[in-house]
Amino acid sequence: MPNPTPARSRRSRQSITIQSVADAAGVSAMTVSHVLNGTKSVRAATRASVLQAVEQLGYIPNAAARSLASARAPRIGIVYRNAQNAFLCAMLVGTLSAAARAGAQIIIRKCDDLNAEAAMEAVKSLVRSGASAILLAPPYNEMLSGNPDMARLGVPVATIACGRELNDMDVVGIDEHGAAMAMTDHLLERGYRRIAFVLGSAAHASSKARFEGYGAALAARGMAVDQTLVVQGDFTFESGLAAGAALLDKDRRPDAIFACNDDMAAGVMLSAHRRGLRIPLDIAVAGFDDTPIAVKIWPPLTTVRQDIDLMAAQATNWLVERHRDGEAERPFTIQWHPYQIVQREST
Repeated sequence: MPNPTPARSRRSRQSITIQSVADAAGVSAMTVSHVLNGTKSVRAATRASVLQAVEQLGYIPNAAARSLASARAPRIGIVYRNAQNAFLCAMLVGTLSAAARAGAQIIIRKCDDLNAEAAMEAVKSLVRSGASAILLAPPYNEMLSGNPDMARLGVPVATIACGRELNDMDVVGIDEHGAAMAMTDHLLERGYRRIAFVLGSAAHASSKARFEGYGAALAARGMAVDQTLVVQGDFTFESGLAAGAALLDKDRRPDAIFACNDDMAAGVMLSAHRRGLRIPLDIAVAGFDDTPIAVKIWPPLTTVRQDIDLMAAQATNWLVERHRDGEAERPFTIQWHPYQIVQREST
């Protein structure tokens, strides 16, 4: 007797509604709509809960109900790893806002494994689900650039926060090297000399660029990088907590710590608070990205601001244009956005 499970699965999938997502996330259907369409500001934690429910349920918004039934309506696919990540939330705000204005849809796929094979399968899954363009965030952009399977998909690809030109996708980013150099200069000008650095994941090109900018600023002052003050992290709060512990438990601890992103900087600050250290009197801390956590911790974090949502909106607009105008073969574009050193109480 044939197994009836696939048919039941299809019926179950088709019965998933926006209210199903709302119930799973513990929010109203209106809130789910705001998150998916970018029509109203929603708290980062709420947005993360909604996106997690969307992924778990396999919910795809009804195109007809959203007036997107036209075959010309672009569907932009996004691969993500951690729904709690502040960078992802900022990226989705910009993407959803631009997509709502352009009448485009967003499809998301989770990829837990940080390797090219898993990332490529996630992208293929998006295309099989109807994605007509792909927006990549780090580190998936670096992993998949140059992959012949990407070219065979036949859809336009754009990326944000890459920090360097890629020859097979549009790029929106900032000068990562220059921004890290400027932040290190800020710390040096404030009188800090034993400046530690918390690296991000080696899979991210931005981690390398930021570390090199840090080293260049020290070299410009005739100072060498002290490798005992360089600790590996992976862009998560937990890795920042561990890095802070390793640096602050040294017999001769640093007088400042520059973390490769805000989540890790927040972890460093918690390590300092647990040890009864005063920020910035005993230890200064700086981060990178200026995500919402930067002003939700105490003291507020000095950081490098890059407009992630604005970059995501720009990349989304490019993808919509390529889809609608049939410009998949035009030369790829790279655009550098300005960055800013935002000084707060942590330094």
